[in-house]
Amino acid sequence: MIPDFPLDSGDRLPAIGLGLWKIPRAETPGVIREAIAAGYRHLDAACDYGNEEEAGAGLRAALASGQCRREELWITSKLWNTYHAPEHVRPACERTLRDLGVDYLDLYLVHFPIPLAFVPFEERYPPGWFHDPGATSPRMEFAKVSYQATWRAMEGLVRSGLVRNIGVCNLTTGMIRDLLAYAEIRPSVLQVEAHPYLTQEKLLRYCQEERIAFTAFSPFGPLSYIGLGMASPEESVMDEPAVSRAALRTGKTAAQVLLRWGVQRGTSVVPKTANPARLRENLAIGDFSLSDEEMASISALNRNRRYNDPGVFCETAFHTFCPVYE
Repeated sequence: MIPDFPLDSGDRLPAIGLGLWKIPRAETPGVIREAIAAGYRHLDAACDYGNEEEAGAGLRAALASGQCRREELWITSKLWNTYHAPEHVRPACERTLRDLGVDYLDLYLVHFPIPLAFVPFEERYPPGWFHDPGATSPRMEFAKVSYQATWRAMEGLVRSGLVRNIGVCNLTTGMIRDLLAYAEIRPSVLQVEAHPYLTQEKLLRYCQEERIAFTAFSPFGPLSYIGLGMASPEESVMDEPAVSRAALRTGKTAAQVLLRWGVQRGTSVVPKTANPARLRENLAIGDFSLSDEEMASISALNRNRRYNDPGVFCETAFHTFCPVYE
């Protein structure tokens, strides 16, 4: 059985979800239906992924056919960078709700601590990173919006019933500590990159002490980034001897071992796949455990190797230096 993690709100976050990042739009409705049929109840979406409308089509089809009920699902989405100003937070959430075809979100996260200049919905949606992609030298354009102002508007979504829980992505311990000093509704979840090459031990411990659930994106490490040129083909956490030994002992795949490692250390994980067989494989990690020695050996692979780093990819892809992590 797949565990879940309690939140301060009383809700419970399923430990395994389906990440919708990089799933092609045309494939998304079918992937959603396949995932729900396989047993997924946790779906991790975002405005910036560009496939929420298609995800909504898949959700409506699954609900109409009786595959599950809405209240059995955990649906996460994320506020994009261009909508940080308080007056844009609710319209952004309402657009996501309309695209997904649901009345509320179980969790709404601030995607990055990077406020960008507003782009009207009718001009471009999702707006992406460039303020004007057609400019001679397109760049990101920052907005002067405090995180506190954005968070106050996020709290308003909870009070209005549009969102059950709110949370954050891609923050450091210092950023979270500052947020907790003024939050009237505390963040329920932190979602960050985490895998055996980036174990984030201090951040995880801090979240556990503050009762903030921790979700790991990119739980397979470099795999999602090789095709983007952000990781080399030679980097493969699945080929590490510590992972291979655990897979051999348990009779599981390397991917299942990595997901089990994530869940067993107390994090939820949101792997992405559009392959029906892999969907079922990734979900089937509730019938085995890793030994203390295996957990320690996999954790010892840490290199502090971050693949999703705005301080690197924003300059490379969007011609703008935008560090978040030191």
